[in-house]
Amino acid sequence: MKNRKKTSRAGRPQQIELGRYIVADPEICHGNPTFKGTRIMVWQVLDDVADGRSWEFICHTRWGGKIPLAAVTEAVKLAQQAWLEKHGSLLKLGAAKEPSLVAA
Repeated sequence: MKNRKKTSRAGRPQQIELGRYIVADPEICHGNPTFKGTRIMVWQVLDDVADGRSWEFICHTRWGGKIPLAAVTEAVKLAQQAWLEKHGSLLKLGAAKEPSLVAA
């Protein structure tokens, strides 16, 4: 998935689409990634997943049907991409601020 940035006429970033369901908008929740059309922050849902709640509970009960199951899937996959390369090894931030693989 490519990030799509939208800019205002003044040239300031307005919103970055991180996926089909997730955006980062400086006007919403201080730019923290949220689920589109909500003020539910991705980290809140990832905390729910980490706490062992079922995805069905997270979507239908905890957040009252405001986010679909596919949005939770997207959040988990984006979090995985932020930490792991395609074979499961940890990514490491190199001196040049570009990800590099941790020696296995």
